[in-house]
Amino acid sequence: MTVRGYAPFMEFPDRAGVMILGGACLFPQALLPLFIFEPRYRRLLAASLEGHRMFIIAMARPGVSRESPLPLAGLGLVRASVENEDGTSNLVLQGLTRVRLGKVTRYKPYREMKFEPLPDHPASSLLVDALHSRVMDLVETRLRQGATMSLALLSQVAGGITDPLTGSDVTVSDCMSALRRVEEPGFLADLVALMLLPNPLARQVILQTVDVTDRLKHLVRFLVAEISRKRKEDAE
Repeated sequence: MTVRGYAPFMEFPDRAGVMILGGACLFPQALLPLFIFEPRYRRLLAASLEGHRMFIIAMARPGVSRESPLPLAGLGLVRASVENEDGTSNLVLQGLTRVRLGKVTRYKPYREMKFEPLPDHPASSLLVDALHSRVMDLVETRLRQGATMSLALLSQVAGGITDPLTGSDVTVSDCMSALRRVEEPGFLADLVALMLLPNPLARQVILQTVDVTDRLKHLVRFLVAEISRKRKEDAE
């Protein structure tokens, strides 16, 4: 199938292996380093590298004893993979698109499932613009409280930021300037959630919210909660 979205016109398979992880989610365009050591996931990786180089990262369903993935997950592409002498592997997975998991086509040695890609739809409205501005204000407040963002990731997606290893100071203004270069509101929400929401379940809520307007609303709520938490912490 051919899908437009963060990975324009990329051909996706109709099924893929699923890696189920506690507390992890994969956003479109994000880079996720992984260490593969379980035998089942070594086989998943090997099959992926022999084929389309894609597999799915799904968060484990909380409170369930039997391993089960949440239905909204992220499809990723293996950008680099190095096999170690002991058979384990280090790799970097790049997020391509949100997916809705469907029928299980295989359980052993690893789960394989059909899926439906869920690309963002262009969002343009007065409400989206207002939510976008609110998010930017909250991000700046959170940064001034001492929160940090990945400068490497900001530079990669937005440019215009100096690596601190060069000796130049990176300010809150630098970070905000880089974020203003992110044109898509949905991607901005993903990026901010990835870097400023410490709770993995909050990040999962952002991942599984396909509608951009609702995604921004959730992000505003989570950022307000983080700012309030930090103010309480400072007051104690």
